[in-house]
Amino acid sequence: MLIRSVADSSHERVIDRSLLCELLHPDKVPEATGLGCSIAHAIVPAGESTLPHVLDRSVELYYILEGKGEIHIGDEQASVRAGQIVYIPPGARQFIRNCGTEDLVFLCIVSPKWQASDERLIG
Repeated sequence: MLIRSVADSSHERVIDRSLLCELLHPDKVPEATGLGCSIAHAIVPAGESTLPHVLDRSVELYYILEGKGEIHIGDEQASVRAGQIVYIPPGARQFIRNCGTEDLVFLCIVSPKWQASDERLIG
């Protein structure tokens, strides 16, 4: 049995400027070796947004846990709030902005697993 807790892990600033905690990544958690995706817990503090970026080969899902924001994917944008999930296709320019006064908190599910070589910042 494998149980992981955000409370037992630390968040760090990553390339897109979000605060990220890798919960389950097959390359980092030996018990999750067969997992076909990676799952991270992300925070975008009030007044901040992630930097525009692309995952070239992976699908990304954002499941919003707390707060409210504005997601930008390609030329589209939409408001998001707790209880919603967002599909981000491979190769799509994306960023998310916190529109509230509290942290915007969400799960990032990446399939296939997130790899640094797949992500790049764009203007």
